[in-house]
Amino acid sequence: MTDKAESLTTKLGELSEEYAKTKHNKATNLHLGILRAKIARIRKEIVASGKKSKGTGFFVKKTGDATVALIGFPSAGKSSLINALCNTKSKTAQYAFTTTSIVPGTMLYNDAHIQVFDMPGLIEDAHLGAGGGRMVISGMKSADLIVFVIDINMLGQFEKLMHELEELDIKINKRKPSIGIAEKVNGGIHIEVNRSGLPKHDIEEILKGLGIHSADVSIWDRVGEDELISLVSGRAQYMNAIAVLNKVDTRPDYQRITADFEKKHSISTMPVSATEQINIPALKEVIYGNLGIITVYLKPKAGDERMMPMILKRGATIGDAAKKFHTQIVDELKCAQIKGRSAKFSNQKVGVTHTLSDGDIITFIKNK
Repeated sequence: MTDKAESLTTKLGELSEEYAKTKHNKATNLHLGILRAKIARIRKEIVASGKKSKGTGFFVKKTGDATVALIGFPSAGKSSLINALCNTKSKTAQYAFTTTSIVPGTMLYNDAHIQVFDMPGLIEDAHLGAGGGRMVISGMKSADLIVFVIDINMLGQFEKLMHELEELDIKINKRKPSIGIAEKVNGGIHIEVNRSGLPKHDIEEILKGLGIHSADVSIWDRVGEDELISLVSGRAQYMNAIAVLNKVDTRPDYQRITADFEKKHSISTMPVSATEQINIPALKEVIYGNLGIITVYLKPKAGDERMMPMILKRGATIGDAAKKFHTQIVDELKCAQIKGRSAKFSNQKVGVTHTLSDGDIITFIKNK
């Protein structure tokens, strides 16, 4: 062990002991939250300061237009689902721990190439490292969308999965609060905007507890103590997700179960059977719709037969499309003709700030 790692380990032990001895009540909540953030930060530093770890962990290079991670407990049916969504043959079996590495596949929808990861199954206490859970969750963080795969006969899996992610400060389907912290050499902490709902004194204590003693601070949204601590310490991550209730072929009442589940957990939920191909086309549509992307088409030149698809973020403009097509065309662009849902009429002429819709057909018109 290096001197640095040994020093960090000693500090970690001291903080952990202090945390264990501190009584949990309303008066100590703030202090305990700061301790948790410090402990998490030191654990991260210990990992970073260590020698090269054995094994490569779970890593797959991102490709395509967007990435989806299938997350669930062992035997929830993730491997069968990726086989149904993609041209992938992931090993499947009726027992746990079949998938031991990330299995990637590609789902084609609306001319978008969507990479799908079949992640190794999680188990309880994954956030503590059980079953390689930390590596799995780390690999998941690169995804643009999480798909929780739940066995419809074991609905309690969802609460357990949410608990594992919450313990690692992964926020699901929540908007990231807007905060700004500009550290300074001196001058103390100056809170310029505070819409958090927290007293200024508590905010100052959180910042000081995390090693920030001079800064200009603006908090534009409501945020609780724990979430603010997670944000300031850099631990919080915000991800979008949908839920899939798999194996509905075993439950004739699956539509009622799905409706109750969606209402209870306030999450977009699709009932499917991966093995029986029930609702797979509908699931592809839901995944595409939750990725925040659109497909537009460039009108071909005379003599060409196929329009060229282009994948953009939802809310993209003609200018964004021009930049993606070719940076040079932006300076030469006069306007564009549009066919599709964003146009008031066919072949409407629009400027570079015009917002596009899914399925639009674009013809760029350059300055002469």
